Amino acid sequence: MLVISNNKKIAKNTIFLYIRMILVMAVSLYTSRVNLNVLGVVDNGIYQVVGGIVALFSFLSNSLSGATSRFLTYEIGKDDKIKLKETFSAVFIVHCVLAIIIVILSEVIGAWFLYNKLNIPAERFHAAAIAFQFSVISSIFSITQVPYNASIIAHERMSIYAYMSILDVCLRLVVCLLLYFSPYDKLVTFSILTLTVSIFIQIIYRLYCIKNFEECRFQRNNNISIIKPILFFSGWDLFGNFSVMARTQGVNMILNIFFGPVINSAVGFSATIGNTILSFSNNFNAAIRPPIIKAYASGDIKRMQELMINASKISFFLLLLLSAPFLFESEYIIKLWLKTPPPYTYMFCKYELTFSIITSLFLPLVYAIHATGKVKFMSIVNGSIWFFTVPITYILLKLGFSPFVPYITKIGLLFFVIVSNIYSVQKYIKEFRYKEYLKLSFIPAVKVLIFSSIPLLIIYYQLLDLTAIYRLIIICISSCIIISGCSYFFLISSKDRKDLIFKIKLKLHYEK
Repeated sequence: MLVISNNKKIAKNTIFLYIRMILVMAVSLYTSRVNLNVLGVVDNGIYQVVGGIVALFSFLSNSLSGATSRFLTYEIGKDDKIKLKETFSAVFIVHCVLAIIIVILSEVIGAWFLYNKLNIPAERFHAAAIAFQFSVISSIFSITQVPYNASIIAHERMSIYAYMSILDVCLRLVVCLLLYFSPYDKLVTFSILTLTVSIFIQIIYRLYCIKNFEECRFQRNNNISIIKPILFFSGWDLFGNFSVMARTQGVNMILNIFFGPVINSAVGFSATIGNTILSFSNNFNAAIRPPIIKAYASGDIKRMQELMINASKISFFLLLLLSAPFLFESEYIIKLWLKTPPPYTYMFCKYELTFSIITSLFLPLVYAIHATGKVKFMSIVNGSIWFFTVPITYILLKLGFSPFVPYITKIGLLFFVIVSNIYSVQKYIKEFRYKEYLKLSFIPAVKVLIFSSIPLLIIYYQLLDLTAIYRLIIICISSCIIISGCSYFFLISSKDRKDLIFKIKLKLHYEK
């Protein structure tokens, strides 16, 4: 019999994911700096944009990934083991077919774009073409890996990610070391080594799943009744994912056309910082997403909404707390990290973090919509909104506007997407009380933002004459105290505050 995950299990899974994230973050920041030093700004930018060509077609995989995660988790929520086995086999077959399709698209459309449209120095074009081919090979393994990762998340076995991350980061550090001493072309060497590490890690994940989850032992399945709803879900989700991919990789390529590979390097580093900070929130959301879907599958809408509200508040708190030092001192932090960062990296980072903070507050709405399986309306509306980022960016850059245009456009369009998601949840889950959701998550978050920003701005402008390192230390300490204090009073309900104080007193009394 299924038991929906309790708060203790969610907390345990979150801790495992945070261990994984801290390891990945530390190595990502270090290796990004090493890669910049070894590859150089131009080669680093080439790797970002060439890999982006293949990633552009991953919107197909992203659609199926969301469907796979949803249907596997839903069947676990229904406690139907036979249907679970059939579902895994069905999605694995579909992913194999999809991998073939993406390879064909990459080799035809992607290669044409590489040879005819991208702004790459002639002397580096051969290396760029080789890196492109390794990216295509990597995509094959990544796409067919999706069902296995979805199974781990659906079963809420988050600890495996933490253990595997230790191995992953060690191997990536070895890649950096080998890159320093390699006598061959650095960009080509980096592409080969990165692919090798990726494949090795994915093989271990697959062996773990096959050993621990019975449904991951593939069996031939021609049950159209199972494949059909998965493809239906993916089909409607396809346009939304394509638009999101166009918003990121498409805009990245437009920036390359107007400003060259150096700007892509800046975009890549700002995305690294943004994704690293966002991972703190995503780790919690990854732990709470399966319980949200399982609660819906079992008909417990009250529990589902409770989980959504908590996810919104905690995600917002974590992102705001971690982003504050970057928002105030991004220039100093990035110089400390990269020494000589590409132009625009500072401001790109600030825009990226602002977008992530707002997104984190409303992301649980997407989980609720996915739980219903009815993504048609959300995909069409949100996809249409995000797609406008590309033509708006191109037109404004053509008119001579700055490279900040795509970030400002993205943040502006985000508010239309939020309204669309609220409407979708209310439309498909009649018991969902959106006014209560906004009252208990959005309103408290706005209060925290206002009452923490004012004192932090005052402190920051009083410290402008200080040495940068001392100013950063004071900002870090001040933001931690002020944001945590405001969150305690505005994000935590009075009942939860009383329970928290009682537990602390009880623990202190027990220790005495």
